[in-house]
Amino acid sequence: MQPTASDLQADPDVHFGMLANGMRFAIMRNTTPPGQVSVRFRIGSGSLDENDNQQGLAHFLEHMAFKGSTNVAEGEIIRILQRKGLAFGPAINASTSYDETVYMLDLPEVDADTVSTGLMLMRETASELTLDAGAFDRERGVILSEERLRDTPQYRAWLGIMNSLLAGRRATMRAPIGKTDIISNAPVELVRDYYRANYRPERATLIVVGDIDPAAMEIEIRQRFGDWKAVGPPPIKPALGTLVTKRESADVFVVPGGMTRVQIAWTRPYDAAPDTFAKRRTKLIEDLGLRVLNRRLSTIASKANAPFISADVGSQDLLHSAHVVEIKANSETDKWQAALTTIDQEQRRIQEFGIGQAELDREILGYRSALQAAAAGAATRTTTDIASMLVSSVDDDQVFTSPAKDLSLFETITNGVTAAEVNQALLHAFSGNGPQVVLQTARSPQGGADTVRQVYDASKAIAVSAPSGAADVAWPYTQFGEPGAVVERRTVEDLGLTMVRFSNGVRLTVKPTKLRANEVLVREDIGRGRLGLPKDRSAPIWASRAVVRSGLKAMDCQDIQNALTGNIVGVNFSVGDSSFKFGGRTRTEDLATQLQLMTAYTSDPAYRPEAFKRVQQVRLSGLDQDQATPGGVVSRNFPRLVHSGDRRWTFPDRAELSAAKPEDFETLFRPMVSNGPIDITIVGDVTVDDAIRMTAETFGALPPRPEAAPSNDWGDVRFPAANKAPVLLTHSGRADIAAAAFGVPVGDLLSDLPRSFTANIAVQIFQNRLIDQFRIAEGASYAPRVDLDLSDEVPGYGYAYFSVETEPEKVPRFYALVDEIANDLWSHDVSPDELARAREPIVETLKHRQQGNEYWIEYLHHAQTDSRRLDRIRDNLSGYGKVTAGDIRVFAATYFSPEKFWKFVVLPATVR
Repeated sequence: MQPTASDLQADPDVHFGMLANGMRFAIMRNTTPPGQVSVRFRIGSGSLDENDNQQGLAHFLEHMAFKGSTNVAEGEIIRILQRKGLAFGPAINASTSYDETVYMLDLPEVDADTVSTGLMLMRETASELTLDAGAFDRERGVILSEERLRDTPQYRAWLGIMNSLLAGRRATMRAPIGKTDIISNAPVELVRDYYRANYRPERATLIVVGDIDPAAMEIEIRQRFGDWKAVGPPPIKPALGTLVTKRESADVFVVPGGMTRVQIAWTRPYDAAPDTFAKRRTKLIEDLGLRVLNRRLSTIASKANAPFISADVGSQDLLHSAHVVEIKANSETDKWQAALTTIDQEQRRIQEFGIGQAELDREILGYRSALQAAAAGAATRTTTDIASMLVSSVDDDQVFTSPAKDLSLFETITNGVTAAEVNQALLHAFSGNGPQVVLQTARSPQGGADTVRQVYDASKAIAVSAPSGAADVAWPYTQFGEPGAVVERRTVEDLGLTMVRFSNGVRLTVKPTKLRANEVLVREDIGRGRLGLPKDRSAPIWASRAVVRSGLKAMDCQDIQNALTGNIVGVNFSVGDSSFKFGGRTRTEDLATQLQLMTAYTSDPAYRPEAFKRVQQVRLSGLDQDQATPGGVVSRNFPRLVHSGDRRWTFPDRAELSAAKPEDFETLFRPMVSNGPIDITIVGDVTVDDAIRMTAETFGALPPRPEAAPSNDWGDVRFPAANKAPVLLTHSGRADIAAAAFGVPVGDLLSDLPRSFTANIAVQIFQNRLIDQFRIAEGASYAPRVDLDLSDEVPGYGYAYFSVETEPEKVPRFYALVDEIANDLWSHDVSPDELARAREPIVETLKHRQQGNEYWIEYLHHAQTDSRRLDRIRDNLSGYGKVTAGDIRVFAATYFSPEKFWKFVVLPATVR
């Protein structure tokens, strides 16, 4: 925020202050989106402040903040906020880390009552929590469920490596989730002790950002929090330990179900000095050098027969415990030796021979472009983003500088900076404790860490030579032929749309907005997606990431990045049910280049075998990881199951993945991308005429494309039939966690819009009841989830889906509870309050989404050929307001009958 010892100027639009009791605050008026406000209440205390017998109780206390206080009864906090339009999770949340606990409210309205309610609840959290023993005992199961949910191979690998890097520091002994025996058995007095000791005004920061009057907000903050007094003297902050001095080392972390990764790291003591210009300059110079190394490794990864799947380089101040510089590479299981050898030699190459001025200039150009884009869009930064950045600035002890100031500092720092200075910074980066070499693997190599050291020593014995200078590459895709002629143009006045058809058949829908300054989103839909694929066999849809990674015929993916370094452009590709999709986000001045990039991928793609093989190896490497948790098994198998085994939604097994060939990849995507109908949507800070002109020069100049003809040939797309005995799959992870789910067919989206509004509210009511009973009352699950997926393409297809992760022995109780809820919903009308608590968060979330370009880019695709999509936009808000308790009851009687439920369970293989 604004450390007093800094020479940096904080953002003048933020009002900082402190109460007499020591509590700090930051207030900022921001009107993107209008009529909303974000509140963040940060306590500068986390797991590092726990005593040995309190491990996990800082996080436990965060949960208890929603369990009642002096002025709010247990169970009422969430209900109060739901009535105000907040949804638990997206708009009501909290998190606990090593050194902080943050409570978050995103208020959908700025009326006095809503804002006062939000501040009242934060004040209750500060010192008025009841911490009832019964509520504490009921919440134990939720915490333990969260611990099981977090305990993935990725988490275990991260924790093990982090603890190795930070050896000697207290952080290695204080993971925020804590110890299960303490969570299970600690008396409530221990959490009360932690609360009294650590929730203190001098450790607290309140952040309020939004469409508010800062002066009035300060008055209310002072009134609400001025009487908060700490209990007792401040506790002595625990000693954080001393970073263990390490010379060169090698280690192996065996993580069953995890991916194979090698890394080389250097650590040095954390610099706790104030955030100053000099400190930022030092960091930026180091970052620029590491970015050059990162680009070199990315170039290697993009080539045929690359020694690793991917690699990256970076530095960070890790948990205020050490400065860490890391070079990491993901590899195939049996190729870690080549990966380690390559990252070692590239690190030594840059250390011995340095970087070239041209390389440095390229990184400065790219860095500058990003800062320029941020500065140009500063006026329409979102309230939630600003609030989150303010919290981060407190946690990082940084001055909260404006985007304009960040750009100015960058220009000052980089003015005259030389490659020689950056090379000196790199020498310092690769010093300190290290190199620390780590192999993360599912199965230890024979010889363990000694083998890793031998491979590393053998690599170091090989002398490295100076890098060959990479030639500058120019962007060649600027001309695609004669600009296309507009043969049809019409406007949709009430929605602010312009729809165009070019002579080659390409369609364009444009919605100019000022929702985000200098931001433009582009979406291209081609062909029919999954629905246009053969129904009798699987296709390598899973390789879709390789389309972009393949680059273009004239240049590979890395050359594209190098050529367009100074532009804010990008492209992604995915396969949807109804289209193949390219998408990108750019700034207004780069829209022409963005359209050139997407047109080039459409008209001149490369489909390089090496890109396919990289994606293939990523998928193969992830199979064991997916199998290690119930959630992984669900995510991999769910699309197939809810489409009754349709091969178009089936993820291949290991044998099928291994057998796939690069030619299969090209055979699938080339004809679809090269020949399918094209539908372009452009949303954002652009004029209609500019969007039409630029599209005419790119997509409009392509050879003719066929019209997007309606089709009824979808194949047998259907939700699975009801079952009494659930479909059973197994996972290879812990024996104390399972997943249970059920789904019901509901119907499609567009053929009956009123039904879709009722369905959304009905499933929210169902979810709220699941949370109230299965999570809150019984403590059986951390996060019951709901999904409503109504097809906007296939008539009649759509479903509601509910799932939990819980202990295996509690699966029968979940299904019994589901039946109870369903029977009650079709037997009785819901109360007006329950209906409102389900509806208001949906409506307010929708209002919020409508204030972003992402909403419009999603809703407008294919709108030219299906006017029901426009009706959906028009009716979205009013449609929810028309849903009655009677509608919910009729819907539940029609769809929530237990005999219609399709059930699905994932149990641990050890207890099947």
